[in-house]
Amino acid sequence: MSGKVKRDLFVSVGALAFAVGLTTPALAAETDTPAPISESSVSAEDSASAAELSVEDTLTGLPDVGEDGGVGPLRCDNPYKTWMEITSKKAYHVPSWWNGTQFKDGPGGTMTVKVEKAGKISLSVTGGWEGETKFIVAKAKVDVNVAGEVGITVGHQYSRDVARGKYGHLQYGSWGYKVDWARYETSPDRCGKRKVRSGKATLPTTETGWRYWKTNS
Repeated sequence: MSGKVKRDLFVSVGALAFAVGLTTPALAAETDTPAPISESSVSAEDSASAAELSVEDTLTGLPDVGEDGGVGPLRCDNPYKTWMEITSKKAYHVPSWWNGTQFKDGPGGTMTVKVEKAGKISLSVTGGWEGETKFIVAKAKVDVNVAGEVGITVGHQYSRDVARGKYGHLQYGSWGYKVDWARYETSPDRCGKRKVRSGKATLPTTETGWRYWKTNS
């Protein structure tokens, strides 16, 4: 091999080795695990953004506070629904108003009465429709033995002394209840509820009997 060829080959090999030496550190830098970033390398702007994000995450789901300090409405994710509630209930003797089930006697003495005519006592609902009436009965049945309708048969005799100088009254009927009811729907305002309508109901039970009271005349 001539001297010129040897010299050219030596130069080519040297240049290649020099090129490999330059590129090797860069390759290592790409494959090695990056060094952790020190706290001093995080900018003040990045720290402020991280703090702001943390506060925002903490307040998610809490009420918005307006400029005047007032609390805004909550975001409500509950699905829309409607429901009914019995809001109040009190015992009430539901009278059977037909003849033969109510009497007055006096002054003084003893009253002896008996149901003389059969009939039915039905519930009474104001402000509602058929579906709501069925719910009212079903809801009340959880606590007491209410009925949509109760039958009255002939019979059931009863005696009661009347105070001297007073008049006695005996009224047959069902020992039932008077209730207040209301229909509600979900409201997006603070995940609350809104009253749609309300009314009253008189509900008989299967317990029947005589109610007594007295008057001066």
